[in-house]
Amino acid sequence: MSAGRIEATGPLPGASFGATVRWTGEAGAPSFVAAARDEPGRLPELLAQAKGLLLVRGLPEIAGRPELLIGLSGVFGPEVEDYRHTLTDLRSVHPGQPQILVISNLPPYGKAPPKRPEPPLTAAGGLPVQYPHRRGWHTDQSYRRPPPDISLFYAVTPVAPDRGQTLFANGILAYEALPAELRRRVEGLEGLHAQPGTGRSREAALGGRLPGPFAAHQRSQRQPVVRSHPVTGERALYLCEWGQMDWHEGPFVGLEPGPRGEGAALLDALMAHLTQPAFVYVHEWQQGDLLVWDNRCLVHSATWYDGESEQRLMWRTTVHGNPGTAYDGEAKSWIPREAAAD
Repeated sequence: MSAGRIEATGPLPGASFGATVRWTGEAGAPSFVAAARDEPGRLPELLAQAKGLLLVRGLPEIAGRPELLIGLSGVFGPEVEDYRHTLTDLRSVHPGQPQILVISNLPPYGKAPPKRPEPPLTAAGGLPVQYPHRRGWHTDQSYRRPPPDISLFYAVTPVAPDRGQTLFANGILAYEALPAELRRRVEGLEGLHAQPGTGRSREAALGGRLPGPFAAHQRSQRQPVVRSHPVTGERALYLCEWGQMDWHEGPFVGLEPGPRGEGAALLDALMAHLTQPAFVYVHEWQQGDLLVWDNRCLVHSATWYDGESEQRLMWRTTVHGNPGTAYDGEAKSWIPREAAAD
């Protein structure tokens, strides 16, 4: 076992959850990753204690050795997603490491930054975080069953401070503080999560655009609005907003559908509650930063940066393997049957 200890201190600055990870052994990403793999239960344990968010700073070597990111990802679950086999646009996949999704405005990736909120600042002059002033809140790939467990996001080239942040809202803390009437309404309720690009967003519904047909592997998926964490047993709100819920048949199963119905009003109330500043962490990126987050209990959102004058290059891996017993025995909903049989 590598000499040294992996430790964590929390909460993260300005937040009520999360932790910063520190490695007391030989400096550098290779020794840190080796230590994490020598003691594979340590980082997952710290992630659970931190209610779903870990920050590791000072890992610049990963930019030149992307295999280190994949090796580190492997301690969080049995399957690090290979994007070649999950219908991902290969133009967004790292050319040498197919387990890495590249998120960048640089060619050939060309992912534009999100729009600025309107107005761009809060009345107090701060960064907007709360829905609906802040849009884009989601949890990764919730339109899949089983959904993924963990995401790792690494800053190869972040933009300057005060923009290009990543925001996190904690579903565990939000559920614990949920008013009694809202808690009663969400017990046993299911959300209907839609794959982006299938024409089922709220924006499309408000514009009167009807979704076209889609294949079975693109179908919207039911997910519990209150999800029990398979490791800690804690209950968390689990839902998204405009772009990743089905606004044609949902957003909730059994409630009036559509962008102005009963379901819409409930989603707006839940998202406004979930993204209150008391439950939110704002991450200002530095080169070599790594964030590890638990999709089973967190939602996140990206912020604007100047895509015309700034260059941003980020890497993401996705880890699967422990979504909870509710998904036992399920085939991957997003893989066509003929591909799964190959």
